[in-house]
Amino acid sequence: MVDTDVTFTDEVPGLSRVKPRKTRIGLVAGGLAAYWPQFPDLLPQLQESARFVTARFGEMDAEVIDAGFVSDAQEAGAAAEKLRVANTDLTVFFMTTYLTSSMVLPIAQRVGAPVLIIDLQPSEKMDHAVFDTGKWLAYCGQCSVPEVGNVLRRAGIEFRSVSGHLRDENAWRRIRQWINAANARARLRDARHGLMGHLYPGMLDVSTDLTLLPTHFGSHVEVLEFDDLRVRVEDVTDAEVEQRKELARQVFTLDNSVDDEDFSWGAKVSVGLDRLVEDFQLDTVAYYHRGLKGELHERLGAGMILGSSLLTARGIPMAGEYELRTSVAMLVSEAVGSGGSFTEIQALNFIDGVVEMGHDGPAHLAISARRPLLRGLGVYHGKRGWGVSVEFDVKHGPVTTFGIGQDRDGSLVFVASEGEVVPGPLLEIGNTTSRVDFGSDPGEWVDAWASTGIGHHWALSVGHLAKDYAAAASLLGVEFRRV
Repeated sequence: MVDTDVTFTDEVPGLSRVKPRKTRIGLVAGGLAAYWPQFPDLLPQLQESARFVTARFGEMDAEVIDAGFVSDAQEAGAAAEKLRVANTDLTVFFMTTYLTSSMVLPIAQRVGAPVLIIDLQPSEKMDHAVFDTGKWLAYCGQCSVPEVGNVLRRAGIEFRSVSGHLRDENAWRRIRQWINAANARARLRDARHGLMGHLYPGMLDVSTDLTLLPTHFGSHVEVLEFDDLRVRVEDVTDAEVEQRKELARQVFTLDNSVDDEDFSWGAKVSVGLDRLVEDFQLDTVAYYHRGLKGELHERLGAGMILGSSLLTARGIPMAGEYELRTSVAMLVSEAVGSGGSFTEIQALNFIDGVVEMGHDGPAHLAISARRPLLRGLGVYHGKRGWGVSVEFDVKHGPVTTFGIGQDRDGSLVFVASEGEVVPGPLLEIGNTTSRVDFGSDPGEWVDAWASTGIGHHWALSVGHLAKDYAAAASLLGVEFRRV
């Protein structure tokens, strides 16, 4: 989770975060068997390095399947089978010294997961005065990186590599980026995305071909009706409503504008949303329903914000206005540990040089700079107004805008831009709001951002994470564009 002074998650009873399956990392270390009889001290040294690397991977939030140390193509084949059966999300090959590409190729071919080659020599440099051939060989793992890269490219297998030394934190930071990317890939491979209601009339950029997510990522899209929510809301008891209102009081500051009837309705819808998510085993939800003249479906649509914000805080992103691609982007933000709040442009401030961003609707509570406010709304812009909405300023400091665009040929593209949230005056209209300084003229930033193919919604995440999103795009096989 992101670093925040506000506590909403497991510390609040009834608001525990979902725990998706851990990303499975397949780990293999290796070297060339021909060296072992020539240099008896070399193999024990390399095996110790391999144990160090395994321990570092064990500190990450992932399931590590250690296939051991391999010394020839036969042992590599056995390791490949172990990782294939484990259905890993990322294959990591630690080159402890020179080895032949014939040892790596079968692993990459048989396992089928994205490949990360790491070359971490024992220390920052060799001690030339005392080193002999055996000691030098512990430092030449990088010799194999171009060889393996050439063979994998010829085999049509993409790979990534990180070179450094065992205690090189810059190298480990780059490795963690690939682990974050593998987290995103794993979440999308298994994800079930709920799409409930219908397109906001005329909002063409939001429309998404439902075959794109299964074909690009392996995700499932579950098409839902608002009646699927209605029947579950109808079953919510008065006692459950009161329990949900008490939970909301623990999380939010209630503004004087909050009408108790609207508050109760939002709480009732919130409980119904929880049941909807549980019954359909959903990882995200995008929704919209216009409705007419105050009928029940319109009231359901207006009562969504409390429940959708609580679900987003638990790690189940929800996006309004039928924004399927943005709910997916929010899930990717979750997977890299940065939160991700439903966002669009509000206005430009050319005096302060900031882009003001926010949205009514679902908010990721963990990125709030303060205890979030629950405000009563009489008006939603462009929609019927009722109910309560979430209002807060995004935590000040580094942020990344991240969204998923779609090109003319139908392909998806990841788009990101890094900026800083800075203090200043904010609208008090029941929106999540932020003032983002992108280090350039606000108008020029909008022009560059719009040129990428992004739609008008995206996820706002805490931290500078463009490289993490680029890595995720690489593992998922989609283009990445940065502004």
